[in-house]
Amino acid sequence: MAGDDTRMLLLGAVALFEPVNGYQIRRELMSWQVDQWANINPGSIYHALTSLTEKGHLTRHDLVDNGRPVAVYEISAGGRAELERLVSSSLESVDVYNGVSFYAAFSLVPLLERPAVIQNLSLRLKTLERTIKELDAAVLANPHMAPPHTVAALRLQLDKLRSERVWLVELLDDVRSGKLFFAGDAPDWAPADDDPGWQMDADRKRYREMLRG
Repeated sequence: MAGDDTRMLLLGAVALFEPVNGYQIRRELMSWQVDQWANINPGSIYHALTSLTEKGHLTRHDLVDNGRPVAVYEISAGGRAELERLVSSSLESVDVYNGVSFYAAFSLVPLLERPAVIQNLSLRLKTLERTIKELDAAVLANPHMAPPHTVAALRLQLDKLRSERVWLVELLDDVRSGKLFFAGDAPDWAPADDDPGWQMDADRKRYREMLRG
């Protein structure tokens, strides 16, 4: 669901960079091009942050940074539980015609622990294999169930599902072997020297000092 995807991405962005201000969250999500593949309107991000704060999933701190007011967000315990629920559900669920929820969840897997990711993706693999089998059987058993162009479209979906299965098996091997990093691991990747993430990290450290004070 679009609402769940938006909530998941916003909670995930805060969890990745907290404490973080609203402009930084908006800029980061736009760098992920969520307006193109997740149908998130850039102008709706601040409203969504307010909504998540009202629900208790985020905590807002109103600070004065270099003489100007700034709203800084952290994720609450309840928000983190909601985030993990949304990510896990989206990793496990297979939608034959729409992969947006999975893409959104997969962008946030470094926030989960390795055993949880293995469990989520293993369940997805089982669902994927069952879906492929059922869809393939339906097309083969009823080749005239729909106009030829519709059957051709179903075969395209089947090919995509089969390709994802190959990719998912390889991915699970990488997860199990430690090739990818997750919560509690030391990342073996860093952004480029001119990446805005470095400024976000500097701001995060300053915000933490201000919150302690």
